Amino acid sequence: MENTVNTEWKPTIPPWYTAGALMLAVFIFALDGTIANVALPHMAGSFSSSRDESMWILTSYLIASGIVIPMVDWFSKVLGRKNFFMLSVLLFTVASILCGFAQNLGFMVIARVIQGFGGGGIIPIAQAILMESFPREKRGQAMSMFGLGVITAPIIGPVLGGWITDNWSWPWIFFINVPFGFLGIYFANKFIEDPPYARKQKNVKTDGIGFLFLTIWLVTLQIVLDKGNNADWFNARWICWTFTISVISGIIFFITQLTRKDTLIDLKVFKDRNFVAATVIMVVIQAVLYATLAILPQFLQSMLGYTAYLSGATMMPRGIGAFVSTILCGYLSTRVSGKILVCIGLICVTTAGFMLGMLNLQISNINIILPNILMGFGMGFSMIPLLAMSVETLKNEQMTNASGIQNLLKNIGGAIGTSLVATMLTRFAQVHQHYMVKELTPLNDIYNEKLSSTAGALGAYTSPDMANYMAEYSLYGELIEQANLWAFIDSFRIFSICCLVIIPLLLLIKTQMGHERDKKRQAKS
Repeated sequence: MENTVNTEWKPTIPPWYTAGALMLAVFIFALDGTIANVALPHMAGSFSSSRDESMWILTSYLIASGIVIPMVDWFSKVLGRKNFFMLSVLLFTVASILCGFAQNLGFMVIARVIQGFGGGGIIPIAQAILMESFPREKRGQAMSMFGLGVITAPIIGPVLGGWITDNWSWPWIFFINVPFGFLGIYFANKFIEDPPYARKQKNVKTDGIGFLFLTIWLVTLQIVLDKGNNADWFNARWICWTFTISVISGIIFFITQLTRKDTLIDLKVFKDRNFVAATVIMVVIQAVLYATLAILPQFLQSMLGYTAYLSGATMMPRGIGAFVSTILCGYLSTRVSGKILVCIGLICVTTAGFMLGMLNLQISNINIILPNILMGFGMGFSMIPLLAMSVETLKNEQMTNASGIQNLLKNIGGAIGTSLVATMLTRFAQVHQHYMVKELTPLNDIYNEKLSSTAGALGAYTSPDMANYMAEYSLYGELIEQANLWAFIDSFRIFSICCLVIIPLLLLIKTQMGHERDKKRQAKS
């Protein structure tokens, strides 16, 4: 009887009002994931800390939000989902004020941890409420609005952060959250309502053991991902031990969730084929999204001499593509199968990756703009239908738990993608340098010719020996530059291939249109 009530519950508030209240909070949370990236050097200077130390400003936020995500379902039962959502936005907003007033690195890291704890519950709760508020036939449109915030906000973040930092000062990248945060609380209180199964419950037990091992797992995993490349990965003994602790803690966490009662997360959603296949695809896309957001500004700054603001501004065309695809997805969601839309999106991302994989040091702006637009378009076409299809066959009361698990895995995917691309750039540059340095030999006529001409030009200003030394140094510098260029090219191509190889997973997903076709076939037979 209870399941019937849960299934038939309908909101009394118009769903688009609810969506607007949710998206205000979603946008500022997603924006904060990348807005601080370009301001890190400025913050490091203010705190008299190194660039490596300042990275904790980013990672502490990710760690805290990742820990909270699996706790969303439990907090929603203890406090009521609406109350927990408003508390999350309030905590996020207050922590933003603390971040802006930070005077040292330690205080900033603590404030970012609090901000992560507050923001961690915003995305999964918003996703669950949106899916419940809209009827099944309009969930594609709801996910289009959700995707508009989730996809475009991280892209706009570096641009906005760079502009604010250059024209005002870095604390304002946090202070701008404050008015929008309090507006989000006001609208959430007015336009969000809890269904019977999401209201405050009594005698809800806490999975303390699960929470302990979840925390150890995510903290140690993030440390390995952040510090692994600098420590030469598993050649460092402490990385090996930290990774071992992370793996063991992760295994114990999942064992406790399978064998104990009243756990943090309900792993039964993994019995749903749609959820598993769509989540795997989204994790890969999330890894590609965050990796390319990190790698392209690096390419433009280190190889082409762009400023931080200009390199961040290169993300804007990607936002335009995502915005257009979001609108199209909302229009096509009831007319075209979601699997077709995702397939088109993944092909677009793959194509954009190969276009970026053909860059050189003599490119024009259009060579950056076109693949960025195409990648943004593909990201929107991929993620938005997947969000709807992943929970299409789940019950309403499973939405909060499912979205929490999904966002946890997407967070991990983004962290792995960001860490992996940093390692790829370093290793690929070393490999290409190793192969190309063999050509810098007196037996190579082209090298001898280039060396002689360069030394001859420098000979007018210094001694012949010094001119020859400077010429060799100049050619070796060109070799390093070309090795780094090839490292970027290889990375872009590999990430595009990753998007291509996951397309067959779409065959495992069954959409609502597919269900209707099966019913018609059964009726005819």
